[in-house]
Amino acid sequence: MKPSTYPETNSHKSRGSVRLLTRRCEPVKSMLFYSSLIMLFFFALATKVTAQTEADMMKAWQEYMTPGDMHKVLASYEGEWTTEGKMWMDPNGQPMTSTGSATYRMVLGGRYQETVFTGDMMGQQFEGKGLMGYDNFKKQFESTWVDNMGTGTMRTEGTYDPATKTFTMTGKMVDPMTRKECAIRETLKMVDQDTHVMTMYNSIAGAPEFKTMELTFKRKK
Repeated sequence: MKPSTYPETNSHKSRGSVRLLTRRCEPVKSMLFYSSLIMLFFFALATKVTAQTEADMMKAWQEYMTPGDMHKVLASYEGEWTTEGKMWMDPNGQPMTSTGSATYRMVLGGRYQETVFTGDMMGQQFEGKGLMGYDNFKKQFESTWVDNMGTGTMRTEGTYDPATKTFTMTGKMVDPMTRKECAIRETLKMVDQDTHVMTMYNSIAGAPEFKTMELTFKRKK
C-alpha cells in the first residue's frame, strides 16, 4: 500500500512546529534552571555574609561603647572640690594665688567626666568647663577644655599610671601674646581619696618648658 499522497494540512504543520519549538526550548529551560540555582546559591551566601558582618559590627561597637576600668578611675573623682592655686607668668617670678571650686560628674552613661570650675584668676572671675574620656580602641585619655579667658578649645591626650595614680596629658593651646600655639603638658596626681594636684607646664616658641600652674584640690566634706 502506497503512502498517502494527500497534501499536508495546516494542523499537521502546526503539530510539527510545536514539536520543533519544544526541542529548541529544552536547552533554554535547562539554562534557566541552572541559572536560578546559581542565583539562589549566591543569595544565600550573601545573606550569610551580611548577617555575619552585622554581628561583627555590633560586637565591635559594643566593645567600643562599653565603659571599662579606666572610666571607673574617672568616676572616682566625682563630687565637689575646693581649690587653691598658684600661677606663674615668669619661671623666675613669684606666683599669683587663687581659690576656686570644681565639680566632677560622669555623663552619658558613665563614659565621660564633666568638670565645671569657678574661681578667680588674675583678679577676674574665672569659669571653665572640661570633658574627659577614655577611648577604648585608641587606649588613651582625651580631654577638651574651654573657659571665659579665651575663645579657643584646648585639647589634650595621654595616659594613666596606676602605680603612681597619675594622669599625664599633652597637647597644644594658643598663646595670646604670640598668637601662636604652644605645647603644654599636664599631670594630675591623686594623692589620696580626698586630695589631688594638677600641674601644668608650657613651652613657648620652642623654649624649655616651665611650670605655669599648680592647683590643689580638696574634697568638700
